[in-house]
Amino acid sequence: MIKGRIAEIFDSVQGEGIYLGEKQVFVRFFGCNLRCKFCDTKLNYFTEYAVPELFSQIQSYPRDFHSISFTGGEPLLQKDFLKEVVILTKDEGYKNYLETNGVLFNELNEIIDYLDIIAMDYKLPSSTGDLPYWMAHQRFLEIASLKEVFVKIVISNTTETEDLLRALNLIKEVNRAVTIVLQPNSNENGFALDKKIDYYKALCEDYALATCKIPQMHKLIGAQ
Repeated sequence: MIKGRIAEIFDSVQGEGIYLGEKQVFVRFFGCNLRCKFCDTKLNYFTEYAVPELFSQIQSYPRDFHSISFTGGEPLLQKDFLKEVVILTKDEGYKNYLETNGVLFNELNEIIDYLDIIAMDYKLPSSTGDLPYWMAHQRFLEIASLKEVFVKIVISNTTETEDLLRALNLIKEVNRAVTIVLQPNSNENGFALDKKIDYYKALCEDYALATCKIPQMHKLIGAQ
């Protein structure tokens, strides 16, 4: 029997993106394939769950929440386990919401039919300090656009305008209807970063792309 490595399961409100404030059940998957310098989710523990065990945990919450957020880490690293879970939750009438770093497009393609909403990160190399993933992001967005999708871009003091413009060109080429969320790096604060994001928001609007600036609100209100 396939098992998944799960760091935690809890209910809370969504603190990021366009579904800010919606109540969700969060299933946090252990492990990530990227090493972003601004990462705020350092996981060093997990519990192994079989699919029926995890589904039982989800069912233990009253059904007064918007959706199940499969988050991480990176859920698509455990694609086979995740697929069995989302097939089951979809069959039972739950709404499936995937939070992902937006790189593993082959894995996404295998489960896209069972997802409802995709919160896709777009990793700018000057923000992450990691490798560029331009073509992987483009292919991922092409597949994600079969369902409801929005794109989150973390902006840091090190973010280069050239990177943002390249991302905007790729996004507009694939899906000009997508909403872009500019999220300030929560490890950095200050007037300079705030003004930078305002400038970047104006650039996005010049590209005729719907854009909003949303910080990590769960940190500001002290939610999990």
